[in-house]
Amino acid sequence: MIRVGMGFDVHKLVEGRDLWLGGIKIGHSMGLQGHSDADVLLHAVSDALLGAANMRDIGFHFPDTSAKTLDMDSKIILQRVVELIGEKGYKVINVDATICAEQPKINPHVPAMKACMSAVMGIDEDQISIKATTTERLGFTGREEGMAAYAVCLIEK
Repeated sequence: MIRVGMGFDVHKLVEGRDLWLGGIKIGHSMGLQGHSDADVLLHAVSDALLGAANMRDIGFHFPDTSAKTLDMDSKIILQRVVELIGEKGYKVINVDATICAEQPKINPHVPAMKACMSAVMGIDEDQISIKATTTERLGFTGREEGMAAYAVCLIEK
């Protein structure tokens, strides 16, 4: 059995926080605000995987009201999600994700993100596609108020 999942996440950009995307720290004047490290890409991928396995969303499994998840590294979330879908007999076939941000430029960081996500998920880098786009200065991402990420995945039992 194969199943597809879709994930989406948004976080606000704020001063005084590190910027974590795809499991790596990226130098930037602002970071993403959230209960965890606010890695918008890993959150979207995690939601896509959980959705494909019909296991609700990351807010259900990692609530932002819990002290256990405060400042949590999103790599731990993604790793646990892969374990959770594995407990139902699923394995990841591929992930295709898009980060929507004006700044910083994402493309130079894609190889490091893919390497990190590959290690966390236990899959080949070739099974992970990461793309970046802007909104041509339109909307909250265009005004650099936040970032968004979209992800789709395919899993197989």
